[in-house]
Amino acid sequence: MRILVTNDDGIHAPGLKTLEKIAKELTRDVWVVAPESEQSGSSHSLTIHLPLRVRRLSARRFAVSGTPTDCVAMGVHQVIPGRKPDLVLSGVNRGTNMGDDVTYSGTIAAAMEGCLLKIPSVALSQMVKPGQSVKWATAAHHAPPVLRALLKEGWPEGVLMNVNFPDVLHTKVTGVEVCPQGERDYSDMVIDERTDARGNLYYWLGFRRVTGEPQARTDLAQVWGGGIAVTPLQLNLTHRGTMRSLKKAFENKNFGDIASE
Repeated sequence: MRILVTNDDGIHAPGLKTLEKIAKELTRDVWVVAPESEQSGSSHSLTIHLPLRVRRLSARRFAVSGTPTDCVAMGVHQVIPGRKPDLVLSGVNRGTNMGDDVTYSGTIAAAMEGCLLKIPSVALSQMVKPGQSVKWATAAHHAPPVLRALLKEGWPEGVLMNVNFPDVLHTKVTGVEVCPQGERDYSDMVIDERTDARGNLYYWLGFRRVTGEPQARTDLAQVWGGGIAVTPLQLNLTHRGTMRSLKKAFENKNFGDIASE
């Protein structure tokens, strides 16, 4: 099995080193293609207005001057010789990617790109609470058996796996649950306005982390409760229920009928 490892925290991130170790428990054929610098919040962006540069760090380790999506595309189509990877692993992200935040996440986006390229893909993230050190050992200990179980079971094309680990010691993990995506448990975007040395305004975007009560039986509740959450995410965003109701609303009508209403 050939594995492509990437992330959105950058080529020097400790979570990437953790994921390399995890991948090497599954196979010896591991390739790392990760962003040259941090790309958190980049979502599924692709660099099309600037050239990309690839820096070779070792035989199977490369840094790309682009986004996580760029890294997967370059890894599959340019960097890795011969056959394409059998699995894409993205992470281990410093901090969770759960609820609504999956739409912002570069970690998730790398797995999405792998999924688009018809490669089974998994995003992995390690929760860290404010003021705490990151418990990388929790992800390192539990990720291999979780991945083996997922690979044994398999999943359809167009679906990626999102795995989040709790901020507890690996011996304190309460279990693994397959959970739906919840809603963000903190809100209120913060726009911090500042002035540079020439008197021009600039802004920092962020979120005020106000933790609420997570919805029961969701990824948020599982991880906050000390467990590992596995959430299948799909690329096709079509909402089938609404589509069916809209089809009925537009039946037996032409554009002239609608315009006159």
